Amino acid sequence: MTVLTSDDKTPMNRVKSTVSFAAMLEETMNINDGDHSEEEVCELIPEESPGRTRVFSMSKDRPITRIPTRVEMKTLTHKAKRPAVDIEFHDLIYTVDTTAGERTILKSVNGFFRSGHLTAIMGPSGAGKSSIMNILAGYVRSDIKGQILTNGHPRNMQLFKKLSSYIMQDDLLQPRLTVLESLTYAARLKIGNELSKEDKCKAVDEVIELLGVTKCQNTFVEKLSGGQRKRLSIALELVNNPPVIFLDEPTTGLDYFAIKQCMSLLVDLAKQGRTVICTIHQPTSSQFHMFDHVYMLARGSCIYNGTPRQLVPFLAQVGHVCKSTYNPADFVFEVLDNDTIKNLNREIQNGKIILCDEINESEKKPPVAKLCRNETLAVLPRVFDNLESSNKKYPGHSSSFLTQFSIILDRKTKQILRNSTALYISFFHHLISALLLGSINLGIGIDGDKPFENFKFCISIVVFFIYTYCMVPILTFPGEVKLIRREYFNHWYGLKSYCLATYVTSIPPLIIFGGLFCLVAYFMSAQPLDWIRLTQFMVSGLFTGYISEGLGILIGSAVNSATGAVLTPALVAPLLAVAVYGMGFGQVIEPFMKTLMGLSFVRYSLVATIISLYGNGRAEMECHSPDLYCHYKNPELLMKDLGMNGESMTRQFILLALFGFTFRLGVYYVIKIKMTNKALRDLPLFFKKLVHR
Repeated sequence: MTVLTSDDKTPMNRVKSTVSFAAMLEETMNINDGDHSEEEVCELIPEESPGRTRVFSMSKDRPITRIPTRVEMKTLTHKAKRPAVDIEFHDLIYTVDTTAGERTILKSVNGFFRSGHLTAIMGPSGAGKSSIMNILAGYVRSDIKGQILTNGHPRNMQLFKKLSSYIMQDDLLQPRLTVLESLTYAARLKIGNELSKEDKCKAVDEVIELLGVTKCQNTFVEKLSGGQRKRLSIALELVNNPPVIFLDEPTTGLDYFAIKQCMSLLVDLAKQGRTVICTIHQPTSSQFHMFDHVYMLARGSCIYNGTPRQLVPFLAQVGHVCKSTYNPADFVFEVLDNDTIKNLNREIQNGKIILCDEINESEKKPPVAKLCRNETLAVLPRVFDNLESSNKKYPGHSSSFLTQFSIILDRKTKQILRNSTALYISFFHHLISALLLGSINLGIGIDGDKPFENFKFCISIVVFFIYTYCMVPILTFPGEVKLIRREYFNHWYGLKSYCLATYVTSIPPLIIFGGLFCLVAYFMSAQPLDWIRLTQFMVSGLFTGYISEGLGILIGSAVNSATGAVLTPALVAPLLAVAVYGMGFGQVIEPFMKTLMGLSFVRYSLVATIISLYGNGRAEMECHSPDLYCHYKNPELLMKDLGMNGESMTRQFILLALFGFTFRLGVYYVIKIKMTNKALRDLPLFFKKLVHR
């Protein structure tokens, strides 16, 4: 058994001197297979004595750059070059605010996750395994105390994100794309200019072959099985060759065969030199022994840190003997109680001690494969450089803003065109609604006897565009936010490029279907045959739809679809009520109500629609009832009684544009807040505390 220790006398607890990344790469490239001794291959594992116990020292300054692997293993040769990365943490404390006060999730835990190892973080519910995973991946960065090191030096988060990927529990995949298309888009976004176009294609082909998805590469992701979706989720993050991979419950929801395939894949990825870390819940005995390293937590403290084979002897030392027929992964959590947790935590020194196996024959063999090949090289800065200058010199994304925008625009356009069901529904919805509205208001546009009926027609136009284009993103965008979270956190693209591409791709369907609705409703209701008025009428409606869509995206980005479906009518109804206020007495509207009306974008949409039909010097209308007094045959009188006289179309469009810009700017900042994981999740807690007070 190997014992890794750390105390105040070792250099482990102090910041080490900076090692040149270029030198590390040069050393990696100069290694020739088969000409190194056992001591060099296991340079961080010096033997203490000829017996079974040796000390695993983490005090060396030089990071691991060579990992022994199997001879028959496939190594990705057309990948961007990456360094091996070791992760260690000391006295890690994580606290969160609750209604009952602060709660400590992690209690001064320590650990060391080595490159080339598949590490499992285990523990009962509430032990803190997801928290430590999120902290190490950089997903959670607030309310944390302690030290996190990469290759023995303080971690630079911006650079670390470029070298790591976080695969979440849910298999969130972009819909209406094939496996090959999904991987191609991922490679174009994540690799950028590090590799040529030809090498990107070869890298995608290698990943497809490595993960065993060749047969389904032309299958749409919606038709993949659970195991295939999990492998594709891993493949998407593997295209840029990250040396660190985090996985949250990768086997959840899979059958036994799919779990076995997934575990074998993770073992292979780790043996190529990657640091693979995952949380897992109740693995079988065979699955448990596939891990190279196991890190166990209970109530926020470390209770075991070492290899699977050393768990049973370790438990026996504290009085818990596991039978040979029993699964150690189940046994350790069955015997947990307050005293056992304290004893295990004390014996393992809260993670400062790592129990390793004795040197075996595989460790004595020289390395035959490396994480990085010499065929392709992308020069990256030091993983551990903490200087602000490096943050400015090396941006967070591999591709430029315009490149990201064009790729996302291409992807979203393809997804929209392939969603034929939604396109057919949208077409018939607009057409049938226009025919219905036109038949109800047939021929009233030129009738001076029915001005208020025509006013109601204008209200119907505005209401149609509001609810049609507001409700759709409210119901669909919360799911898209989850996809954005995964891709954004793994540095596929920036939020600005994504938001801009989203805004642009929504314009063509709006113009086509919204324009169809306006044309049918306009001519059926016999509005003036004036191309200028028709153009203004259509632009007013389309503007309303675009602004309403922005409001829907804003709500959908902030809350879930169920909350949004309830919130939207409650928000739109007052805006609509204020917009129509003053009908028949527009010249005597109170100043306070005028102020409220100015806060409603629906009012400006309605005014713009009325101006397009009655403003700009329209001639007197015909009255079809000669026996009755036709008061509103002069359009100016109608405009006055509606409180819209003196309004200009230019002013309405400027104010509508301001609302549209405000809503979409709000979308960007709401998503940005949610991506930092501070999100609007703290608001409910704030109100709960307020109520308790």
